[in-house]
Amino acid sequence: MYNTILLFIFGLLLLIKGGDWFVDGATAIAKRFKIPDLLIGATVVSIGTTLPEVMVSGMAALEGSGSIAYGNAIGSIICNTALIAAITIAVAPGAIHRRSLRMPVTFFFTAAAFYVTISYTTGYFYRWVGIALLGIFVVYMILSILQMRKKEPEFEVDLDYLDDDQDGIDEIPPLWKSILMLVIGAAVIAVGADLLVDNGILIAQALGVPETVIGLTFVSLGTSLPELVTAITALLKKHGSLSLGNVIGANLFNLILVSGVSVTLSPFPVPQAAQLFGQNASLVLDLPLMLGVMLILTVPALIRGKLARWQGISLLAVYAAFCTVQFVAF
Repeated sequence: MYNTILLFIFGLLLLIKGGDWFVDGATAIAKRFKIPDLLIGATVVSIGTTLPEVMVSGMAALEGSGSIAYGNAIGSIICNTALIAAITIAVAPGAIHRRSLRMPVTFFFTAAAFYVTISYTTGYFYRWVGIALLGIFVVYMILSILQMRKKEPEFEVDLDYLDDDQDGIDEIPPLWKSILMLVIGAAVIAVGADLLVDNGILIAQALGVPETVIGLTFVSLGTSLPELVTAITALLKKHGSLSLGNVIGANLFNLILVSGVSVTLSPFPVPQAAQLFGQNASLVLDLPLMLGVMLILTVPALIRGKLARWQGISLLAVYAAFCTVQFVAF
């Protein structure tokens, strides 16, 4: 157990350093091409920080642990929104770029409607469902690339982190260095998350925690740590929009990429082991909560063009209640 705890701590340290490199590389690329922080966060950064979920869920599905794969994807969305985004908003609420937010939010709720419909009507994630989710991922990435290539004045105005003169441009590192930082940061994050998750699960199992709860809490929190580290790092570096974009993009990728890969590799049923009020907890708690926290995060932001501290506080309260239910009821 001593070695397990040491590896857990080492994984956390790798996550912190990897997150620092990843944010530096991503913001440098955004600055060089005059891309909004929120948009780069919803694409490039999100893919990097979602890599641990892809690996963990894919391996879990192949090993026949569908509940771990399911719990990791859905639990990560809840954790990303009600913990990570909540912390960012509660500490530093502010204006957001609504135009950059619309596409990832639209894709998320479209994919969520498909995912939830399959869950309630068939109770089973067939291989064609995974392929369809991966198809949505491909379409989203194509549209995102096309959007990033547009030189819209609105985007340039939104980049408040750029100086009015050109001195700030001269300080941008070479493109190859920014990309290298992005790649190395993502790799370090993935290794750190793997160490943290594997040893975190061992610790949880030693405490007798059920597999479903492990997936929704320990595994999802562990694989969401890259998003948390990225969010905190971005916040400290005054790139709050990058953090928000990363969370929303990561949530979308948890549905269409993480779930898509795991279901395509090995189809599995909607978990039914956990019961709440005599009903399948996946259907009466997990999926409704996933939709609810995303509505709290995105709808007011799209309407008002800014985030409010009450959103962060409300989401943190929801996450605390969710974790309490997991360990008390199950």
